[in-house]
Amino acid sequence: MAEAGTGFLEQLKSCIVWSWTYLWTLWFFIMLFLVYILRVPLKINDNLTTVSMFLNTLTPKFYVALTGTSSLISGLILVSYFVEQVSVSHLRPLLGGVDNSAPSAASAAGGDADSNRQSVSECKVWRNPLNLFRGAEYNRYTWVTGREPLTYYDMNLSAQDHQTFFTCDTDHLRPADAIMQKAWRERNPQARISAAHEALELNECATAYILLAEEEATTIVEAEKLFKQALKAGEGCYRRSQQLQHHGAQYEAQHRRDTNVLVYIKRRLAMCARKLGRTREAVKMMRDLMKEFPLLSMFNIHENLLEALLELQAYADVQAVLAKYDDISLPKSATICYTAALLKARAVSDKFSPEAASRRGLSTAEMNAVEAIHRAVEFNPHVPKYLLEMKSLILPPEHILKRGDSEAIAYAFFHLQHWKRVEGALNLLHCTWEGTFRMIPYPLEKGHLFYPYPICTETADRELLPSFHEVSVYPKKELPFFILFTAGLCSFTAMLALLTHQFPELMGVFAKAFLSTLFAPLNFVMEKVESILPSSLWHQLTRI
Repeated sequence: MAEAGTGFLEQLKSCIVWSWTYLWTLWFFIMLFLVYILRVPLKINDNLTTVSMFLNTLTPKFYVALTGTSSLISGLILVSYFVEQVSVSHLRPLLGGVDNSAPSAASAAGGDADSNRQSVSECKVWRNPLNLFRGAEYNRYTWVTGREPLTYYDMNLSAQDHQTFFTCDTDHLRPADAIMQKAWRERNPQARISAAHEALELNECATAYILLAEEEATTIVEAEKLFKQALKAGEGCYRRSQQLQHHGAQYEAQHRRDTNVLVYIKRRLAMCARKLGRTREAVKMMRDLMKEFPLLSMFNIHENLLEALLELQAYADVQAVLAKYDDISLPKSATICYTAALLKARAVSDKFSPEAASRRGLSTAEMNAVEAIHRAVEFNPHVPKYLLEMKSLILPPEHILKRGDSEAIAYAFFHLQHWKRVEGALNLLHCTWEGTFRMIPYPLEKGHLFYPYPICTETADRELLPSFHEVSVYPKKELPFFILFTAGLCSFTAMLALLTHQFPELMGVFAKAFLSTLFAPLNFVMEKVESILPSSLWHQLTRI
């Protein structure tokens, strides 16, 4: 069935090509006929009348045929492009014509089920591991610019995350936790903050301190102080629930909640240290946290660690982290792929020259760097425009879509400085990133190193990113120049034929004036040549 669908598309394309060829052949013969009429040695001005008579003596059938042919060709070209786009996006998957295989062992072993799971995971919205603080960063942006950097959809996802991580079924047994359970559902920020203060009046509640640190604190220093208070309260709850976790399902759920709260607090404290310039302290806190809770990968703490290590220029440590997390069995991210590309580019970028590379070819190290860049661009093609500052950055959202524009913004917002710090890295990226698209001409249909690019990214990114940002779209939905040029030419021909049929005398005058203007320089040159060359020689040349 897939082969039948593919054969139909190929036949349709062949028909379009033959129709287009016919149209251009018709134009060629018309122009050839005009050249024959206007041939030397007859004077051009003397033959304008002949051309006008030729146009006036054409029957209405000719204009109808020409108009119909032009409209038919134009319609067929546009319809064929529409059919091709629909087939790539919707019909080919239904017909079984999409090859979701990628050159990896996981793809070969997983089969169709693994392909479906991968497609779903790539369209899943993830928590941004480097998300900013609402009170100290997002709200300050709103105060300065008057723009809201977060969408309602993004904040609603965060509210769902908070309810998942910071609440459990036994919260109603503790008055402070019961208040906070309601606070996480509140849409009004002031109502949430008031509820957190109310909970703190009853008890030292870790989640109440978290909410105040995230939303009420106006500076990172204030947020860090509140998180330290939250850490003191959270550690006490964690130790108590750890002793009772095996006494029943309710105690186990409470211990899981307390674990999430403790990990969240420690991670945010490490991020505060990083933002306040205490990078080495932040790295130590992140490493200790990953050792203490190795199974909690949902927070993606290793991405925070990679960014901090790049700030320290500890590239050997960065490579060690990549060796652990850039694995075929683990989900990829823009941070993983582009950091790996940066490390390989760093080895050759300071001496890289496009002119020298074109003369002598790429060395092994340069080839590895280029392949790493192509791999990163295939995973997320939106990132290079932000790294090369071809597109303006905005504050990253609290949630991202992997391989989408939201992930590209989140990565470039924090990692652009690291690319600038490596001499020649951005130049190497600028010279090589567009070569990726030649390897995957149909990214929605088949990938090269990864699965086909998901078609859901644009819709999800428009919900995650603010309205004042122009969402980056890949692949770009624009008509090729061939389609636009041919459609415009056919439409112009149809309009010209219709006007000539309706107003033959007026169009004859216009044609005469146009041809006079067009051939005036040529006529002037021919007169000069006639005046310079002897008449006998000119007569022999015209006969030839």
